[in-house]
Amino acid sequence: MTEMSVAEVDSAVSVEDVDGEADSEASELVRVREAHTLAQQLEALLIVADEPLSVVALATATDRPVREVRAAINALVADFDGVGSGSPRGFELREVAGGYRFYVRESLDPLVADFVQQQTPSKLSQAALETLAVIAYRQPISRGAIASIRAVNVDSVVRTLLGRGLITEVGHDPETTATLYGTSDTLLGHLGISDVSELPPIAPLLDDGSEGFDHEQF
Repeated sequence: MTEMSVAEVDSAVSVEDVDGEADSEASELVRVREAHTLAQQLEALLIVADEPLSVVALATATDRPVREVRAAINALVADFDGVGSGSPRGFELREVAGGYRFYVRESLDPLVADFVQQQTPSKLSQAALETLAVIAYRQPISRGAIASIRAVNVDSVVRTLLGRGLITEVGHDPETTATLYGTSDTLLGHLGISDVSELPPIAPLLDDGSEGFDHEQF
């Protein structure tokens, strides 16, 4: 019998470890499915979903027939709507875009909107505000052009503004292929205007009208 090399032994052990971990995970999944009702499993999946989940996707995740999942979904919808109890929950399981997802009950929208508006939003730094102003008045504009105007690196600030949804990518420079940025509808909503042409002229806001932006663009 040929002796196995050290590498072959290590490889065999690694395969066994992987197989063992896979079997352990599969056994744990089976245990969890057996320990919880189908309704509980569906609730857990739906509460973490960031998009509507189809009945087929839910059936695959729970390893149950589609007809059982559909029946369980209908039962959950009725339960949350207060059918039989007369007391609907503050959220609802709504069918949209070919799938199901949890939503705040529509009748409670004003309450939620008021709560959100009362939350203290984190303020933008001075650097972010200055960068936002440059983009607003000179859009579409690249990071390089913004950095040239502000004379500082603006990479992190631009990422922050993108993350806040205040600016968006609007295209690419035909010569350099650099990404061009512009203001978003979200920013317009915060400013209470419908178009960037409604922004005030920049010159009167500067100490010296000859400084700042060479040409205001909208």
